[in-house]
Amino acid sequence: MSQKHLKEAFISNLNGTSLLEISIGLSLAPLCLLSRGLLLILYCLHYGKPLSSRTHSLLLDFLVLVSPLLFSCTVLSPVIFFIPIIIAAFCAGMFSKIYSQRKQEPRMAFRQMVKHFQKMPLDPEYIPAITVFRVYINVLTSISILAVDFPQYPRRYAKTETYGTGIMDFGVGAFVFGNGVVCPEVRQKSSVTQPKFSSVAKQFSSIWPLIFLGIGRLLSVKSVDYHEHTSEYGVHWNFFFTLAFVRLAASLLLSVFPKKSSWIVAVNLAVLYQLILNTTSLKMFILHGSNGRDTRVGFLNANREGLLSLFGYLAIYMASVQVGLWLLRRRSSVRGWAEAVRLLLLTVLALFLCLHISQVYVEPVSRRMANLSYCIWVVAHCLMFFICLVVTDLALVFTKLLVRGSSVPCCWDVVQPPSTNEKHELEAVPVRRGGKHMCLISAINKNQLLFFLLANVMTGAVNILIDTIHSKTVFTLCILHLYMFFNCLVMYIMHAKNIVFKFW
Repeated sequence: MSQKHLKEAFISNLNGTSLLEISIGLSLAPLCLLSRGLLLILYCLHYGKPLSSRTHSLLLDFLVLVSPLLFSCTVLSPVIFFIPIIIAAFCAGMFSKIYSQRKQEPRMAFRQMVKHFQKMPLDPEYIPAITVFRVYINVLTSISILAVDFPQYPRRYAKTETYGTGIMDFGVGAFVFGNGVVCPEVRQKSSVTQPKFSSVAKQFSSIWPLIFLGIGRLLSVKSVDYHEHTSEYGVHWNFFFTLAFVRLAASLLLSVFPKKSSWIVAVNLAVLYQLILNTTSLKMFILHGSNGRDTRVGFLNANREGLLSLFGYLAIYMASVQVGLWLLRRRSSVRGWAEAVRLLLLTVLALFLCLHISQVYVEPVSRRMANLSYCIWVVAHCLMFFICLVVTDLALVFTKLLVRGSSVPCCWDVVQPPSTNEKHELEAVPVRRGGKHMCLISAINKNQLLFFLLANVMTGAVNILIDTIHSKTVFTLCILHLYMFFNCLVMYIMHAKNIVFKFW
């Protein structure tokens, strides 16, 4: 068997893992974020000033925000259920140290501090959890697309063949969700009136980089005879095309239907698509082709998975538009965001209940078809991930207020003290956003598409140069760390030089 066929077999016919393991895995990113924030606050407590060295900031961010994710999806995957407990205990120890050594006087009871904290005003124009969500999905995707080709990456985390839930299955849907949350229709102010189909015209001009990237990937893969998982998107289709067409179709729908009703459009799309799958021969066509023997003759047969899964991804995108509109409502206090978290938690519980019913009575999760269960699963887990990030952010805001002058990048700032008449232990010391403190999250966020493209190019280069299937553990970890550090370093240097690649 050739090297190409070996690699194709290595990533084919897989069945995924449990929803619980995916939930545990997703909790690692917020815990890493919390660890990084607490370390920075602890540094400020000990040295009396925030960390200012760009080199040290990059190394800290990479070692705390990225490296644990690399280890958890390779050598530490057998003990994945214990890793969040260990990191949480480490965070609790750091918080205890910060709380006991804080220097504000007079001191007040913890319960009283929490009471004052709930009234603290936050910057209503900035929601760091959205930025962190999109960056972490990009980082997790970049890790997985190369790590999956190494034997140390568990097969249960890779994309499933037909049914099942793998971490990479979630990553694809979450990438679409993250794009919808910040789409132009969400960011457009309601007071601004524009021609009905102006957003569609703008999307035409903004998706061409994705089309060109899709064509570039297609030509490069075919020219070097690179290994492909055909049942993922088809013979010619790829994720760049999916993202481009979903964005265009969503803009068209949002020009016809009110933005506030995007969740209704999402539900109707997902349910109608599932009804067609169940009541017609469409499901058999997606799984086995027009002749029932997996033919790839003709453009539709060759790319049936990529083309028909567009309906499911479009439903996810429309749902994320609704989420984005709801998140951008003006909430100017800690209490307001605590109530938002409670509402999101109830929504997640309702979605997981719907997912259970859908899997039992309709059809199991299938990323290949992007069916109803898949859409519900992706939205539920994305909201759960976002909840964890918001809670992490609120915890860091509280801890920052214990140490005067402390700064955590990509985190909320209290805009002013809640009362000017009395002085409390929790005192706001505003820190300007986008200041001199460098941050890996901000660096990747500035050039997200370029980061994803660079990760794809580097993944291809590594696979061409290295026999990944037979790599030893130490070698695999070195390659994955070098690969991710290079990607992050490029983004960090570009951020330091204020270089932003916009193709439109």
